[in-house]
Amino acid sequence: MSLINPQDSLERQNEKLLQISRALMRRVEQKTEQSGFAYQQFERAALLESEVRERTRELERTLDLLQDSNARLEQANRETETAQSNLTEAIETINEGFALFDENDRLVLFNSRFCRDLQDVEPLLHEGLTFREYVTAISQSRFLALPKDETAEDWARLRLDRHREEHVVFNVSLIWDRWLQASEHRTSRNGTVILQTDVTEIIRMERQERDKMRHQEARKLQATLDHLNQGVCIFDRNKTLVGWNKRMDRLLEVAPIRHRKRLSFDDLMEQFREELNFDESFPAERLIDWASRVRPRDAIAFEVTRKDNQIYSVFAQEMPDRGFVISLTDVTSERAATNALAEVNERLEGWVEERTAELEEALSEAERANASKSRFVAAASHDLLQPLSAAKLFVSSITDQTDNGDIHSVVAKVETALQGVEQIIEALSAISKLDAGHAVFDVQPVSLAEVFDPLRDELAPSAGGKGLKFALVHSDLTVVSDPGYLRRIVQNLVSNAIRYTDTGRVLAGVRRVGDYARIEVWDTGRGIAENDQEAIFQEFKQIAPNSANHGLGLGLAIVERACKGLGHPLELWSKPGTGSCFSLMVPISTPVHGLANLVHTKLAQEARDLNGLLVMLVENNRGVAQAISHLIESARGEVLLAESGEEALEMISEIDLLPDVFLLDYQLGHGMDGVQLYKAVLSKYGRVPTAIVSANRTAELRSKCRELNLKLLSKPVNAKQVYDFLASELRA
Repeated sequence: MSLINPQDSLERQNEKLLQISRALMRRVEQKTEQSGFAYQQFERAALLESEVRERTRELERTLDLLQDSNARLEQANRETETAQSNLTEAIETINEGFALFDENDRLVLFNSRFCRDLQDVEPLLHEGLTFREYVTAISQSRFLALPKDETAEDWARLRLDRHREEHVVFNVSLIWDRWLQASEHRTSRNGTVILQTDVTEIIRMERQERDKMRHQEARKLQATLDHLNQGVCIFDRNKTLVGWNKRMDRLLEVAPIRHRKRLSFDDLMEQFREELNFDESFPAERLIDWASRVRPRDAIAFEVTRKDNQIYSVFAQEMPDRGFVISLTDVTSERAATNALAEVNERLEGWVEERTAELEEALSEAERANASKSRFVAAASHDLLQPLSAAKLFVSSITDQTDNGDIHSVVAKVETALQGVEQIIEALSAISKLDAGHAVFDVQPVSLAEVFDPLRDELAPSAGGKGLKFALVHSDLTVVSDPGYLRRIVQNLVSNAIRYTDTGRVLAGVRRVGDYARIEVWDTGRGIAENDQEAIFQEFKQIAPNSANHGLGLGLAIVERACKGLGHPLELWSKPGTGSCFSLMVPISTPVHGLANLVHTKLAQEARDLNGLLVMLVENNRGVAQAISHLIESARGEVLLAESGEEALEMISEIDLLPDVFLLDYQLGHGMDGVQLYKAVLSKYGRVPTAIVSANRTAELRSKCRELNLKLLSKPVNAKQVYDFLASELRA
């Protein structure tokens, strides 16, 4: 049990401790026998005396702090009074009217200039006035000039509606052509500060400047109208003439209309009827009806004539203010020129028809002759190849019947000659088909390695036999062309280069130029003169007809026609004595967004199985969508395909089945993107395993995916990435 009550004040506790101490000291002094108990009592008395002193010091410190706080409070009160006085003086020095409303929209502070121009409102101002009461008082002030057709209640309602905005500035019209500008600002504590500024002089000056500018613009407009070659009349919404030009005075032979005041549209129509003849297709009544129409008018155009055979083109159009403009243009000379041109055109058309008939007859003769030639060549080629084949078989059998070396040598030469004849016949047949347009091109992806590698082995011995350095550089590119014709083109170009190169080298290879493969064949041969560079692509044209190894000149003709049919631009660079370069541009077979591996993936060999996993694929690129769909379906998965987020949500709602996994392209064109689509799915169906597929590599997209726990697959994506994601969700 404690001797001191903690609830007592420090003074009371100290008083008790002193009494206890004195009592214990008296008891100690009365004891004659110094026992251990007396000593303990003495120690306790000493301890109590120490506690009394400590409590006394604490009390003194507390009193000092209290006195210091009171002094600071008094100083703060004086500073507050000073600041209040300074604020009052400051707002009084402001040239504008000033008022402050607190967060409860009650008036706290205002200066003497506030509402000074509204003398019947000023006496109503007092602290605690609500903002609504303030607005109501202004709306009912006799000094407020309300707009036409607007009541005081309407003005007050509109003013209170604007009070909700963060920052408001507007002009208030007062009687006697005076204006106040009121600006309203929000404070950090959601109070409102209102400033009122007299802007009467500013508005009057602006009005004068506008009037001056309007006058200047009217003069400019009149000068512009007078400069026009057309007669122009401008009518307001009441069909009163408000503007015209000098050309209109000259087009109508009456007293200048500019000297007649308040001319109406009906007055102008009287002049029109007197001098102009309206056509039946567009009578004068139709123009009158158009001008009197209440609903919006469409622009109209028609022609009228004058008594002296002048022709005017009339154009009428409505203006934004419901007025309209009518213009008259003298088109007499243009119509005369048009009629003259029509007569000339008729004569020219007759001449052209006659000449066209002659040309068509000549063209028909040429086409018949060309078709006859093509049929003859095709038939002759077919008929010649059969006995030629028989001759080759007979010649080959001679070798088996004799061991004579001389005979074998002669047989080899005969076989070579027959092979040359066969090549010539095949070339003639190819030329015939290309010329007749009967060549069938099987355009497909072609690996250049499959074209180049066999040709390298086939043509290297021929180049080596002439002592030439020969290289046909390997290429891994895949192009889009006809495999057979592309091989024949390259073969003819390289064979020609070897044939007409005596020393040096022949080089063939590929350069990548954007989305095209540029196949080039270089040689250090004789070169081709500029005058001959077009002729060499014609049949039976040769640059060195006396050469021992020349052909019939059909190779380049086949190359030129095949390139034209396949759409492969063919180019030639050559310099006599230096060499030549033949090149053609072939489009590269580029996989869409790097997804070719998805289509050609070997899922069956890798035993991948998605086991009926239902995947919602949202992709607006058809090529990419087909590639990913093929990948999933090849692994026994099921695909729901949509091109937009809206279509995907509609599809899920229609089938009433939630897919197992979502694969979403980030950029889907118009509408929501992939992330927004996922948020819509999440809010409606809950979390579904989802991956975003995108070429966007920004930190912003990565952050969004992390926040939503989405897998991000960066384009170009490959088959392994897609399958690994789907397989992981299948195992989960």
